[in-house]
Formats: sequence, structure tokens, C-alpha cells
Amino acid sequence: MPATLDPAHHVKPYVHEGRGYKALHFSISEIQSRMAVADPDALTLAYTRLMMGCLLLQPAPRRIAMLGLGGGSLVKFCHRYLPETRIEVAEVNPHVLALRQDFHIPPDDTRLCVAHADGATFIRQLAEPVDLLMVDAFTSEGMPPRLGSQRFYDDCHEALQPDGLLVVNLHEGHRHFDAYVGRIQRSFEDAVLVVEDGDLSNSVVFACRGQLLDRSRTTALRRPRGLDLAASAQLADAFARVRRALLARRRGDAPA
Repeated sequence: MPATLDPAHHVKPYVHEGRGYKALHFSISEIQSRMAVADPDALTLAYTRLMMGCLLLQPAPRRIAMLGLGGGSLVKFCHRYLPETRIEVAEVNPHVLALRQDFHIPPDDTRLCVAHADGATFIRQLAEPVDLLMVDAFTSEGMPPRLGSQRFYDDCHEALQPDGLLVVNLHEGHRHFDAYVGRIQRSFEDAVLVVEDGDLSNSVVFACRGQLLDRSRTTALRRPRGLDLAASAQLADAFARVRRALLARRRGDAPA
């Protein structure tokens, strides 16, 4: 069933605060996003740091598209540390959008645009291809099935520039995890890395349109312009995980 923008069809999240953190929840058992009050732009969850490990492969994206706003961790990090990058974000749940100020997500400007939109439709209607496409879109019931379909991943492939990169956050325990990874592999002709986040709950899939994975260096990363030492230190483990996955792929080993 197509997604709807009607607020009545979306669960209203709530904000939990304590011990220096502010967290976005749909239920008490699962955190959708978490922010350190003293450092709102920090990536406090392992999977978000791993998603930003994409900078090892694509260190200076000119345009980024994101599906899923949540508490804005990825948006804030990119907006602060990638000063020459334009960021477009689609969020289908209006109740999530209403919490934008609570999580210190910057207002729209010449570099940032957050739209109330269905992600699958948003991807098909992008005005021009992007260098980086990040998918971290979950509802109270998990990832919407439309965002795990073969058509969706085919559309993601078409939405990318040559050597563009798709980055998808998936729950390892989801019953369709293997099917989703298989669909991404078909859409991207096996130019895919699957990397576990270290918390034994999420894996991030990196898929390239082109030969980027085969050409990417596995030596130390040159710090992207605008990414200061503190931000780079946040991503050190993520870069190491992506680098190991690249080496394993070139050896023909199983996914990292």
C-alpha cells in the first residue's frame, strides 16, 4: 500500500530525556534516535557512525539525499562537517517533523531542505542524480515494505551519479534481512558491502553505481574538508570496519 502523508495514519513519537541525552522513541523498547544535549551534532549511536563511514568511499559528496529524518543525527553531522554539500531529506511522518527544533535540527537554508514526503516517491522525483543516498527510514512497525522492494532499490540505483553510493541501515534480526540485501545486490550488480555496526543489531549496506568499491583505497583516509579532528575521531571505528569489508571483498571473503 502506498505511503500516506495524512497525520492520522502515522504514530506520534515521544521524546525521553535523561542523563544528558534526549531520545526519540516510538516505543519504550526501541530508540529511533539519540542526541547528547551537550553536543547535539555528535553521532551517539553506532549505526549512525557506521553510515557516515561512507566518507571513506565518497569523501566529498556534492549532493546527498536522505530518507528518514528521525532526530536528525545524520542531517546535523553532514550539515556541520560537509560545508560544500547540499542535503535533501524526505520524512513521511509529520509528527517526526514537528520535533525538529527539539533535536536542534537546523532550519532549511541554501544547503538543506527537509520535505514532508514519501521516500519512494521522493527518490523517483529527484531533480538530478545525487552522489550519496542514505536510507534510514523506520516507522513504529519497522522499515516500510516499499523501501525494501526490488523496484525501490532499482530506483535508488537510477537516482545516483556514476560512482554514487547508496547507504542503507537494516536491522539484522528482521525476517526479510537476507531478501533486502539480495535485492540490493541485484540492483547494484553485486557492487555491495554489508558491514555490521558492532552492537550486533544493525548492519549497514553500502552499494555503488559503478566501480567505486574496486578503486577505493584501503589505506588511511585523508580527512574530508570541513571534518575536524573531533568529528573524524568519531568515525575512526566506522572507517576501520568499512576498510576491513573492502579488503574482505577483494579477497573474496564472506561479508564483514
